[in-house]
Amino acid sequence: MSSARRDTSNAQEAAAAANEAAESSPQEHGWPERHTGPVVRRRDQVQAGTTDQRLLDSRGPSDWVHGDPWRVMRIQSEFVEGFGALAELGPAVSVFGSARTPVDSEEYQAGIRIGRALAEAGFAVITGGGPGAMEAANRGAGEAGGVSVGLGIELPFEQGLNPYVDIGVNFRYFFVRKTMFVKYARGFVVLPGGFGTLDELFEAITLVQTKKVTRFPIVLFGTEYWSGLVDWVRGTLISGGKASAADLELFHLTDDVDEAVALVTKETEGLNGGLNGG
Repeated sequence: MSSARRDTSNAQEAAAAANEAAESSPQEHGWPERHTGPVVRRRDQVQAGTTDQRLLDSRGPSDWVHGDPWRVMRIQSEFVEGFGALAELGPAVSVFGSARTPVDSEEYQAGIRIGRALAEAGFAVITGGGPGAMEAANRGAGEAGGVSVGLGIELPFEQGLNPYVDIGVNFRYFFVRKTMFVKYARGFVVLPGGFGTLDELFEAITLVQTKKVTRFPIVLFGTEYWSGLVDWVRGTLISGGKASAADLELFHLTDDVDEAVALVTKETEGLNGGLNGG
């Protein structure tokens, strides 16, 4: 090290030591005091070192990354990423359905037709980004020149985003992902699916029923598949007093692609999105 650099280094160390001594030494009131950002610490609450020093020191335990305070930050970051990615998306419809739908099935072809028709009507298509019915809807939207969105989720088994997704966001937390499905969609089209599809369906119905969202059309596509569920709602829930007859008007049932698109889009004029502001 040159003499000039050594002198500079020594001067910096001396200045830092002097500042630390001045901050930690007894003041005119007779006790040590240190200012760390907006926080004032006195007497035995004075901590050694600086905030930057503790941040940049890589030594120490790492258990904090698994604690709830850090988890809250990850949750917040997922909301920020989702909002940032989708804020300028424009009118969109979320399409749900089974990841297990075979490519050579009629249900897959119906998904393509629905995705294409929505794109031709001026809507972006949002799916869970996976294979099966989700891939079909993304594929149809892409082939029609529309915007194809996939909102993936971290699962124990690797799934990944299908190749027809134009904008993809992966989430750790289901509840953050669900918020994006509703906030940036003006309605749902629900193809035959399993528990995940039912989860999204009943959450959407609950949001409409409790007026957490306004004029949010829900279309069940495939009368043969969904009629048993609708019969159970009518014959068990409503007849048993667990729901009202008016709740059957919260969703529509159809086998026709054009009707499905018309139903899910006709109620969206003048809307700016799914979730109410706030």
